[in-house]
Amino acid sequence: MTAVFTRGTLDGSEETTTGEPQPLAPRADCIADSAGGLTFDVTDPGEAGAAHLLLRLRESDPPVEVRLPLAPAADGSLRAALPSSVELAEGRWNAYAQVEGGEPRRLVPGVNDLRSLVDRAPSGSRGHVAVRIPYATKQGNLSVRAWLRAPHTEVGELCIDGTGLTGHGRVYGTALTGAARIEAVLRGDVSRVLHAEVTPAGTADFGFALPYAELADAEGVWDLWLHPAGDEGPRIRLARLLDDVADKKPIFTYPATRVDCVGGQVEVGPYYTNDNDLAVRVTAAVGA
Repeated sequence: MTAVFTRGTLDGSEETTTGEPQPLAPRADCIADSAGGLTFDVTDPGEAGAAHLLLRLRESDPPVEVRLPLAPAADGSLRAALPSSVELAEGRWNAYAQVEGGEPRRLVPGVNDLRSLVDRAPSGSRGHVAVRIPYATKQGNLSVRAWLRAPHTEVGELCIDGTGLTGHGRVYGTALTGAARIEAVLRGDVSRVLHAEVTPAGTADFGFALPYAELADAEGVWDLWLHPAGDEGPRIRLARLLDDVADKKPIFTYPATRVDCVGGQVEVGPYYTNDNDLAVRVTAAVGA
């Protein structure tokens, strides 16, 4: 009987092989620090030679990678450090261990200590916010989700009532002015733009209210942005990045509200995209 195995490839896909069982993949425990750095403790790959931890940006062409030396640690594992000063482009990075002269071997996740990421509040003094969250892929491999936002608008708790969406946020890397506003843009039709007022609380924190009635006449997805200085300065995507959840879409779920519109009724509700950006979806109400 021939055994069949799957293994992760460098481009992030899975390939099927046959033959003898492959050696167990090396495991990596990850520790995150509040500054945005990561430490990887990797089990000994069982090969002699200088070893590195390889991070490769998924679907990058040409390939983009970061190599970190793996040095012996006190417990017999090999340790690599990814300090916050080393930039990772925004995206998903597959993790490998590679011994000099050998092929990269995909890492599997061990224990992730991400406690320092909960309620993280970076200073923003560098003008950007860097976030790295290790996670297990659907195939059981280790990857790192990275964001690099300059500037960045972090969304806090959201409140939904019968009329709309309210919440608060904080901006990093720039300052709010009295002209600040929220902008909702209909995805696929940038000419459809709606504005909502914000209530600044200093130069960084703000509250906002987005009435659903103004969105109800156009079905689709509305992406939300902050203009911290009105028509002047940058436009910043509203997102929730500063915690330990790599993919918020299936975790942070919100109810939809039925709203009257010209054609009858629609259902309106917020959600987080695959990139953890905040959006509002408008769909036809079932049975309306």
